[in-house]
Amino acid sequence: MTEQSEPDRKPEPEPEPSRHPGRWTAAAPWIAVAVAIAVIAADQLTKLWAEQSLEPGVRTPLLGDLLGLQLVYNPGAAFSLGTGSTWVFTILAGVGIVVAAWFVRRTRSRAWAICLGLLLGGAITHFLDRLLREPGFGQGHVVDFIAYAHWFIGNVADIAIFGGAVLVVLLVVRGVPLRPANDAGPAKDAGPADNPGHEASDRF
Repeated sequence: MTEQSEPDRKPEPEPEPSRHPGRWTAAAPWIAVAVAIAVIAADQLTKLWAEQSLEPGVRTPLLGDLLGLQLVYNPGAAFSLGTGSTWVFTILAGVGIVVAAWFVRRTRSRAWAICLGLLLGGAITHFLDRLLREPGFGQGHVVDFIAYAHWFIGNVADIAIFGGAVLVVLLVVRGVPLRPANDAGPAKDAGPADNPGHEASDRF
């Protein structure tokens, strides 16, 4: 009885190496953490300076009416919205931290690490304000001191969150994934724009 040879099998193609390897790094989560720490430090230190140097409610012009310094304690969100719902913003900040941290853990993209770090740092420092500042736990008022014309008054954390949100939109529009297409790690399914066949990721 003759042995039948197994049908010839074509070797499985090896995963195509990611182009532009300098845009990916296993240290991306740590980059995000470093950015977040920098945002927290900058926000809290500038708030400390504002409380020690500015008189509440008194506006100091920097660029005429376009930009100034004015210390206020905000129980709500931007534009003084929801001033009677401080607990809601405390919970939202906590949820934002969890979501941002979930994506931070999975990213291998330098660009995503930066924008996620901005969002994470801004959310954490606002959360700390809500928890630890007066008038009480979970109902703390955020220190705002950067006055934009007569629209609203914000702080460094607001700038970080706005910048991070703009970067998220740009990365999603350009189709930049959280990690390379040939990376089979736990973040494979975590990217909002994680499309292995999307050529736009190679152009970022």
